[in-house]
Amino acid sequence: MAFAQQLTSGLQRQAVARPTLSAHRRTSIPILHATAPQAADSKRQDSSNGSSSPAPIPVTKGLTVNVARSMSSMDKALEVSIASSDAWKALQEHVAEIENCHLKDLMSDQARCEALIKEDLGLYTDFSRQRMTQETIKKLMDLAHAANLKGKIEAMYSGEHINSTEDRAVLHVATRARRDQVFKDEGKDVVPGVWDVLDKINAFSEKVRNGEWKGCTGKPIKSIVAIGIGGSFLGPLFVHTALRTEPKAMSKSRGRQLRFLANVDPIDVARALNGLDPEETMAVVISKTFTTAETMLNARTVRSWLTSQLGAEAVSKHMVAVSTNLKLVKEFGIDPENAFGFWDWVGGRYSVCSAVGILPLSLQYGFDMMEQFLQGANAMDDHFRSAPLESNLPVLMGLTSVWNISFLGYPARAILPYCQALSKLAPHIQQVSMESNGKGVDIDGNVLPFEAGEIDFGEPGTNGQHSFYQLIHQGRVVPCDFIGIVRSQQSVYLKVGGCATRDLAGRLESSLDQNSRCVTVRQVLGVASGIDAPASPSPA
Repeated sequence: MAFAQQLTSGLQRQAVARPTLSAHRRTSIPILHATAPQAADSKRQDSSNGSSSPAPIPVTKGLTVNVARSMSSMDKALEVSIASSDAWKALQEHVAEIENCHLKDLMSDQARCEALIKEDLGLYTDFSRQRMTQETIKKLMDLAHAANLKGKIEAMYSGEHINSTEDRAVLHVATRARRDQVFKDEGKDVVPGVWDVLDKINAFSEKVRNGEWKGCTGKPIKSIVAIGIGGSFLGPLFVHTALRTEPKAMSKSRGRQLRFLANVDPIDVARALNGLDPEETMAVVISKTFTTAETMLNARTVRSWLTSQLGAEAVSKHMVAVSTNLKLVKEFGIDPENAFGFWDWVGGRYSVCSAVGILPLSLQYGFDMMEQFLQGANAMDDHFRSAPLESNLPVLMGLTSVWNISFLGYPARAILPYCQALSKLAPHIQQVSMESNGKGVDIDGNVLPFEAGEIDFGEPGTNGQHSFYQLIHQGRVVPCDFIGIVRSQQSVYLKVGGCATRDLAGRLESSLDQNSRCVTVRQVLGVASGIDAPASPSPA
């Protein structure tokens, strides 16, 4: 769903567009973040001919950008970008109408509120606290049609090489495909290969979990250290954090532990290995090429930790790999039979559904748990591909980002889950969104004529309330994703004071009320106030 939202947020990029934050920045140079006065001051007298010409403006030490060349590039990009379309201009004109409306007045329109609530796949998504109307949605749909968003979605699912930079397909949806689905890359169905890897993970993880696979001293493996960075770390860490307090997952992982090692700082190594028994520990080294500098440095460190205590033979029993470079895997000492592959058409930040995430998570929770996760992702993939744009949840979320960033001038988004299990959602989305949309030029290298992408940050709800909510309430306008849940993984009932989960729901509801007056609230996933307490509380 996160990639779907990112693809939609990037729909401006017919040549790739960069949303304008404010009128005075339309003539600025985004890559320099220069205001109009700064650009004017940069003019200097050319010492050779006495003519006035744009001076190179320093960006960072050793890097300069010529203003004239940048402006020419921007003009070229503007000529072919979605920003020159009638749909874009209609939304620009629509801004004045919205600016004259207070959110509390918009909220008093019952018909509008009902029209801006969408629900599918168990997600109740409320856009009514956005500064938008039904007319705004209509104009955003016009923009999506002008950008051929539906065609681009289908191009992705059809295996077209929409990653033109690397001339690759973008088929991470195939990593959670059903066995009977077909996704092709260069005419070949990739789904059978996906399931070959998944079946291998299933068999291997079961051997490790039931004790059939033993370490070199004969002890069963109980601790997993996943070594990876970027998408090989943030996605799996998010899913692990979300599952670790889910009752069934807790039961299936009892007596086991999963840790992650990403940073090359020795402190991270010490924390990842602290208290572990090497005889019962397995390391999963995650690197597609087996050359990622940070990952391989940490892998060598962990290998030394194992072999110094267990001998050189420990590597074959205590280290496995997620990689496609079997030659380097073998040279490292890992049996190529214990390597689990993935493919060039899976971007790192979208790889959690491949062996990158599914192998370590299956070792911790069992493959059957992770298969349910894959099925949920697959259901959202189907929704994104087939649902009409007007009721397509990822599309609406992405278009709302375009509206907030490009037209209303709000550069940031706060992700506020009122659920501790989702505490690693914001860091995961930061990479999925900000790495994807972190571009200052279009696909042809032209400087974009306006800003692209949003600044994502966040914290679980009540923690954030005692941190940065003051700025949101009284300082800056920040669009927020308030995420609530209908049923907590761990409903705690107190002898005095009632249900802790109900208290959390009340805090979410209170924040929504306050922010409806002060900021733009994007969506509520699940109605937390709809929680019903059991008839009799559980013992404290």
